[in-house]
Parts: sequence; C-alpha cells; structure tokens
Amino acid sequence: MNASQIEKNVTALVANFNKEEFVFDLLQAYGISKTSITRLKKGDFNLSNIKGEVLYKSKMLFKEVESGTLLNTIDELTKDPESLKHNPRFVIVTDYKTLLAKDIRTGLALDTPILDIHKHFSFFLPWAGQEKYSQKNENFADRKASYKMAKLYDILVTENPNIYDDGGHNLNIFLSRLLFCFFAEDTDIFPIEGMFTDTLSQHTKEDGSDVNIFLDRLFKVLNTQDNSKEASHFKEFPYVNGGLFKDTIVSPKFTKEARKIIMECADLNWSEINPDIFGSMIQAVVNPAYRSGLGMHYTSVPNIMKVIEPLFLNELYEEFEKHKDNTKKLRQLIYRLSKLKIFDPACGSGNFLIIAYKELRKLEIKIWQQINELEPQYSFVFTEVKLSQFYGIELDDFAHEMAILSLWLAEHQMNKFFIDELFDFGKAKPILPLKEAGHITQGNAIRIDWKAVCPIDLVDEVFILGNPPYYGTRNQKKEHKQDMAFVFRGLKNYKSLDYISAWFYIASQYINSFNAKYAFVTTNSICQGDQLSILWNNLLNNKEIFFAYEAFKWTNNAKGNAGVTVVVIGIRNLSKDDKYILNGKTKKLVQNINAYLVDGPNIQVGRMTNSISNLPKMIKGSIPADGGFLLLEETEYYKLSKNEKLKPIIKEFIGAQELIKDIKRWCLYITEDNIEDIINEKEIERRLLGVKKMREASTKIATIQLAETPYKFAEDRYYSQPCLLIPCVTSEERDYIPIGFIEEGPVIYASAQAVYNPEPWLFGVINSKMHMCWVKTVGGRLDSRIRYSSSICYNTFPFPEITKKQKEQINLHVFEVLEEREKHSGKTLAQLYDSNKMPKGLKGAHHQLDLAIERCYRLKPFESDTERLEYLFKEYEKMINKNTLMEKPKQTRKKKA
Repeated sequence: MNASQIEKNVTALVANFNKEEFVFDLLQAYGISKTSITRLKKGDFNLSNIKGEVLYKSKMLFKEVESGTLLNTIDELTKDPESLKHNPRFVIVTDYKTLLAKDIRTGLALDTPILDIHKHFSFFLPWAGQEKYSQKNENFADRKASYKMAKLYDILVTENPNIYDDGGHNLNIFLSRLLFCFFAEDTDIFPIEGMFTDTLSQHTKEDGSDVNIFLDRLFKVLNTQDNSKEASHFKEFPYVNGGLFKDTIVSPKFTKEARKIIMECADLNWSEINPDIFGSMIQAVVNPAYRSGLGMHYTSVPNIMKVIEPLFLNELYEEFEKHKDNTKKLRQLIYRLSKLKIFDPACGSGNFLIIAYKELRKLEIKIWQQINELEPQYSFVFTEVKLSQFYGIELDDFAHEMAILSLWLAEHQMNKFFIDELFDFGKAKPILPLKEAGHITQGNAIRIDWKAVCPIDLVDEVFILGNPPYYGTRNQKKEHKQDMAFVFRGLKNYKSLDYISAWFYIASQYINSFNAKYAFVTTNSICQGDQLSILWNNLLNNKEIFFAYEAFKWTNNAKGNAGVTVVVIGIRNLSKDDKYILNGKTKKLVQNINAYLVDGPNIQVGRMTNSISNLPKMIKGSIPADGGFLLLEETEYYKLSKNEKLKPIIKEFIGAQELIKDIKRWCLYITEDNIEDIINEKEIERRLLGVKKMREASTKIATIQLAETPYKFAEDRYYSQPCLLIPCVTSEERDYIPIGFIEEGPVIYASAQAVYNPEPWLFGVINSKMHMCWVKTVGGRLDSRIRYSSSICYNTFPFPEITKKQKEQINLHVFEVLEEREKHSGKTLAQLYDSNKMPKGLKGAHHQLDLAIERCYRLKPFESDTERLEYLFKEYEKMINKNTLMEKPKQTRKKKA
C-alpha cells in the first residue's frame, strides 16, 4: 500500500471517527489485514490482558488513559522493560482528545489532537514498511568518518611516494581492510568492542613507525583459521575469510599523525555508518575530483527508490498484499525472493545493490511476520535472501573493493534487523567466517560479456539497474569513443549517441527472450533529437518501455552541484502487463510509452525540410568563418564608420547572444559588387589578409578554398528584410524561448534562425507553451540546454490551419506581450525570461497568448504538459499519414523488350 492511499485511509478514519474502533481502524488504514485485526480483537494477537490496552507484537503498545495523565503514562511505558519486551515499534497513549506516540526505534515523538492525526499520517508509515529517509542528516556519521579517512589518506600518500606504482591497487585493498576493522569492532563482528584500535594502541609505538608491521601481521591473522600459536594480543581475533584478507599486501608506512588518526577513528560510532552511502564517500577520499564535496557524493535513497520500486519492488509488495491471508502463497513469495538476481553493470561502490538488498530483506521480514500471525512459528527461521544473488561490474578498482565490503556490512546490519524484528523466531548465521559475497567484477562493462558476470537461464528472474556514466558526444574521451565503436559496430551514425546508450543497447540484448527487465537512470538527451531515431529502433525490437519516470533533477549534496536533468526508463520484453508514467506526484496507467516517454504511438519525429503545418520557411543565419576579422566590436565600429567609403559595408550583426543579452556587434558585409570600392583601404587589407591566413590554415578543404575570396562569408544567407529571430540554443530553465522581431538591415548570425517578413501571429505560435512542450520533447540538447533546430523542432510541429479571425485574435495577444516587454525596456530578454524573475504582467500576457494558441487545437484547455504532448503526437501522426496518402506514387518506366 502506498503513502497516498494510506493518507486517504487515515483521513476517512477521522471523518468517521469511532472511539471503540479507533485503534483497529488505525492499523487497518496502514494495510494490516482484516484477518489479523479480527484475531487482535478476539485477543489471539493481543498480548495484554489489561482493559483499554492493546499490545500487538512488533507493531505497537496502545493504552487508553484519563485526561491529564498522558505524559506520565507514555514516559513510564517507554522506560518499562516489561512493556517493551514484545518489541512494539510504537507506544501510543490517548484520552481520545489528544494522542501521544513515540517511535521506539528512532526516538521520534508525536503530540497531536486525535482528529488531526491525518495531518501526521507519515509518522506511522513503518507499519506499511515505509521508513522515513532523512537526506540531510542521514549521513552525519558517514561524513565524520570520511573526513578522518581523507586526512589519513593524504598523510599515507605523502609518506609513501611509491604507493601508486601498482596503480593504487595495494592501497585500495589496504583501506577497505582498515574500514572493515573499524566497523567490525563497533558492531559485534569482533568479539570485543574496540579490540582493533585498543590492540593497535597498546602494541605499537606512538611515533607510528611500526604500525605497518602490526597491520601486516593482523591482516594475516584475520585470514588464518587457527591463531592459537599467535601472540596473546592476536589470539582473540577471529578468522574472517571471504577473500577480504586473502591476498598478501604491504601496508604503507605510518607517521605519528597517521597513527593518531587511527586512534581518533576509534571515537566514532561505526555502527551508525550506512554502507550504501559510506562507500561513495570513501571513494571521494581517493578521487581528487570529488574532494571539494567530500562526504557528500552519494546517490540518495529516494532517488534510488525511483528505479527499484517500479522495476521490481512494487510488484513484489502487490503480490504480498494479494496473498496476505495465504501462508502457502507467502512462502512461495519468499522462495521467489531467494531466486531473484539483481545486477548493476555500473555499480560504483554498490549504492543501488545495497539498497535493493536492504529492501528485499525488509520485505522478507514483513512476509515472515505475516506468516507468524497466521501460523505462529515454533522453530527458528533464517533469511533466504543472500548476497550471492547480487551482481555488479565496476571499472574503478577502489570502488569495486568498496562495493564488496559495503555489501558485507549491509548484510551484517540487516541480520541484526532481522533478529530484532523477528525476535522470538528469527535467527541469523554468524557473519564470520565470511562465506559469500556479491559477485562484483572489476572491469569495463562495455567490453565484458554480461552473461559471464551474471549468468541467465530460462528459469531465472533477473533485474538490471543502475546509473551508468553519461558523457555526451562532446565529453567522450578517446577510450569512450573506442568503446562506442566496439558496441555499435555496423550501426550508422552511432557517433551522435551519448556514452550511456551502450548500456541500454547491451541490456536489451541481454534480456532478449528471458524473464528479465532493466531500468537505468539517464540524461533525457537519449530520448530527444537525432539520438532518438538512431538508438530506439535498435532497443525496442520485440521490447517495450514499461515505466518511465519523467524528467527531474538528479542531485546530491556536493558543494555547487545543481544536479543534472535525468529520467528513469524501464524496458522489458513485450508483455500484456500494465505500463506506467510516473513523476513526483502521480502514477499514470497508460496504453503505450513511446521513446519520447509519452503516452502515444511508437513514432519517431525525423528531420523535415519543410513545415508539416505549412508554416513560413525558417532559415539559419550566416557563418563568416573569418577568425573574427570580419566582425566589429563597439569601438571598432565607431572608428570605421567615420570612413564614408566603409559605411555601406558595415551592418549590425545579430545572433542568439546579441538578441538575448542585448549585445551590440557589427560586421563587414562585402560582396562582389562593392569589393573594388574598398579593397585599397588599409584596415580592409589587414582584415582580409587575416581571414585568408586563417582559412588557409584550416584542415578542411572547403575552408581552404574559401581563402581565395576572403571578403565573403563562408555561408551567406543574408536577406535585407524584417524577420522574426529565434535562438538556436536556450536555457532549459526558461518557460519560453526569448524570440524577437528585427527590422531589415542586420546580418543574422548562425547562432539564430529567422523567418523573414513574418506575420505577428507566428510569434505567438513559436512562443507558446504548446510549442515549448514539443521542442523540449523532440529537440536535441547541447549539454542540458535546449537546441532549437528548424528541421526537428519547427518543421515537425503540428499546428492546425487557422482562420483569418483566429490570426487576428492571436495578433492582439502578441502585441500585448510586446507591450509588456516595452514596460521593462531597461532589461534584457535574458532577464525578462528568467523563469524565477519574469514580470507578473509579462507572465500574464504569455498565459493569455497560450490559451489563444490552445484554442486553435480545441476549446477545452489543456491541464498539463503531458496532456499537451499526447495531443500533439496524435496530431503529428494524423498529419504524417495524411501527407503520405497525398504523395503521388512514383511512375516507373517499363523496360523495352
């Protein structure tokens, strides 16, 4: 049961408040089965014989009290070992006017009028298996530890100048072993609390000179089954196994300061470390690129859940809810959990794998609790979810080591949680000696056979997930380009694809014909522009998108990190099962999800040379290719314009930046008709010589040939006509692209496109919310910014034929927008169209213009961008089909006999 449904249930409880049934209605609102509540009412599950008290094992201790005694009562109950011996998650007391509650595990408290309980429904979400994640504070212990480790790392690298001779592998293993020892002495893995740092303190010199010798010996002891012949201070250390201490390494030399940091680490509470966060943080210790945000580089749990829940977890919980009263089916579900395979082919330090592991363990606990309610267990049960079900590939050696270690630590933590939650029948096998680990392979995921890493058979159920590296075409290094050539050999135009496309391509091949699905976090650029048509035909061959998480900012807490816009895409083999589009608030059941992540047909918007809607021609601006010699800044303009001979060839030069930021620039626009008039001017000679040399130095043959006519623009598309100017690139943060009317005369630069002699209503079409939705969906990206291409954004835009009256109506709204701009003539378009600072009047004028444009499609207003896009894709499909039908069939000549 999701949080939204629970909120509705609790609200209904308040609306139909019943004092006698309150506690039972409250439990049922959070998904406790009717069968369990019936037995609770009968007394089968109520472990208290006191009137007005309900003690429901592992769930709650509820007590009715007189007014004025609430505080004293809850204080007594939460301190009484007898009251807590059945491990209630919540202690609740009420006089049916006020309700007090305390979460025994977290220590959080609730004090509310009982009829306002729906406002605090999230407090009791743990009953539904939904723990509250605190992104801001959850990694406090991890940050403190990572700061200490960073200091230690810096000293070790300084004191051991040859430490990276082996690429750092020795150091990576050393650090992972050290971290294990810190964790082990605080979490009962080692038999005596603090035994690692206490022993090191007592048996090494204060100057740190023999710490490396001590650690070399200790690591050998931890890999030895029989330590009876060791020195007395080593005898108590257990055999660890698991490969963690298998290989012999040489510990780095320590200083007094380095030894001191080891001692300071003993003061930290390592039991509070989160393995899913800590691995990423420690990775930042050895990665200089992340040092500015040390302790902050990790993927938050809520973001990881956006992948895990729709990929597999939601369906497993639905299965649990469906069979809550059937122990046979519940046991079958546990068996299913024990056979799942979770595979992250870009696992980093294991964040996704660890959270997936924890969530499966939590679900297993809930299933066992439900089985125990239906059929009390008289023998111990052990977890069926094993680390051996988790697979990963990681290129970075240290991250690979951390992933293995972090999974072990997560297993230990979840074993303790398993015992606490199933305290009278749950057991865990001793963690030592380590018997199994996740199958984490170190290497390049693009070059490794995934089926060799995570074998798959017809009986397997495999879920692939993760957050592979992005790297747009401009950011790909030589090795990335080589990887892309390896994966996409034989595929045309693959060089236009982002690096992450390789993971999608390999994953689609991996799941083919098997019971497997995959979901990756990716920049939305692979669902836009030219990439879409190149990639998706190859991905969706006998496959389909079964869920999509709409674009959101994927952020961490790193200093200065504003986050990148991403989507989550889930792909499976063709199926009749439901498909969903999700965002932060809604989960929409849809018929189909196309490559644009919209509920619509599987069509791909390709480039067009003319407008599908018969809109006026849009033309790209001119390109000088001059090395700057044909362009003039303000001082140069004023100097040269004094020369009467040069005045006719000096023209204003306007591109995207000039329009948006109101920058003034000019150019020398010289043609064959006037070159002879000015060729002997010294400044012109100097500038043309500069253009000639620049072009001759080019590696492109076409540019070299242009050196013969240095006065000409390389691409000349000059029209001395008024135009509507549209930038080729604009910020994705803007609600509207800043466009503008330009009087005749200026030369338009290729950073913008123009429609010449436009009617005002065209401004309204291009500057509408309908058009922006289309552009943001089908257009390409330059980094994260919107790339506006006439062939993809403008020519493909489906706009209906409109009447003269409709055009006149749109014109009026366009004039209102322009009048509002004039009221702020001191501001640039960049300032006016900042979505956070847009003047109220301008925003209102644009809204009215939007409504006028939308009425051209239909009378009923659109309620969301999703609705707009669904409508536009249907219109596009109609127009494409209509144009196809109207095309005349080509006539072929008959061959002569």
